[in-house]
Amino acid sequence: MSAKLMLYRGSFIEKERIIMESGSFTASTFCYDSGIEAVRIKNKKGEFVWLPFKGQQIWCASFCGNELTMKSMFDEPTISDVYVETYGGFMLHCGMTATGHPSSPEDKHPLHGELPNIIYDSAYIEVGEDDGGKYVIAGGSLDYRRAFTIHYLATPKIKLYEDGTMFDITMTIENKRTNPMEYSYMSHVNFRSIEGAKLEYDAECVTIHKNVPDNLPEHKAKALREYMDKLSEDSSLQNIVDSKTQVYEPEIVATYSFKPDENGWVHCKQISPDGSAFYITYRAHELPIGVRWVARTEYEDAMGMVLPTTAEHYGYTRSKASGQIKNLAGGESVTFYVKAGYLEA
Repeated sequence: MSAKLMLYRGSFIEKERIIMESGSFTASTFCYDSGIEAVRIKNKKGEFVWLPFKGQQIWCASFCGNELTMKSMFDEPTISDVYVETYGGFMLHCGMTATGHPSSPEDKHPLHGELPNIIYDSAYIEVGEDDGGKYVIAGGSLDYRRAFTIHYLATPKIKLYEDGTMFDITMTIENKRTNPMEYSYMSHVNFRSIEGAKLEYDAECVTIHKNVPDNLPEHKAKALREYMDKLSEDSSLQNIVDSKTQVYEPEIVATYSFKPDENGWVHCKQISPDGSAFYITYRAHELPIGVRWVARTEYEDAMGMVLPTTAEHYGYTRSKASGQIKNLAGGESVTFYVKAGYLEA
């Protein structure tokens, strides 16, 4: 048995108010000062803030007193749909017409595609119980259309059990046209760095992408280049999170070949000195490429241990040339599954 509560944008007000209680779960709605609608969902172990209409993002999450979400310049989401003008969430869906940044004059798509900040048509909260126990689902739907070219239905879901500290995150895309649809998808999960933590995973580094911004002061650019060169020789240097010996200003992006277990799952942990961990796992056959993104500056601190994706971060044209753009047959659907969150010691 389950029950679904539909959400409507007009019912959100600035003051936070509880709209649902079920067992150990509570859900309350409010608006940020920017006007962005938000839902705070609590269980026995912690809480997360979800943006039901703006990209269906998990804006922030904390469990057992630990903040999982990257540090950023943004205390709250903004009304902008420009990726870097409202960036700091824990989880963002990226795609579907492209992922990454436009890297050629032919690329007309926004950074990481249309999904991260798009406004969804509908949103809901569902409560129920299954073999895993009592759960809450935060979900919705988006009917995306461009005349003569593309039409798909996106139905993301975030599932959390009442004593859980891990999110089951799915995104289903259905091609509503009869023609095949090109697509790429990335689950952009942005953990916070833990000083002294150990990264644990089974993977080989394929490429350290040596991109240095033109506006970076020369002494910082020199330090970044030197550290990138070291990582190219030995990528394991980043396996212990250490701000004194590592350089991630403004960021370092790398592509990894993650090795799945016998059941086809990739696993990656950032293990804290106290034995707890931030953890992400996903099915490799759905998301075959692992992009690692780390940014540690005065204003940002993010440990994107692995961003599971179908294509790298260089936009449509380069992804197409490298054979990373996927095709979805007319009337068919595809589901991506990612599990991410906190592991107690």
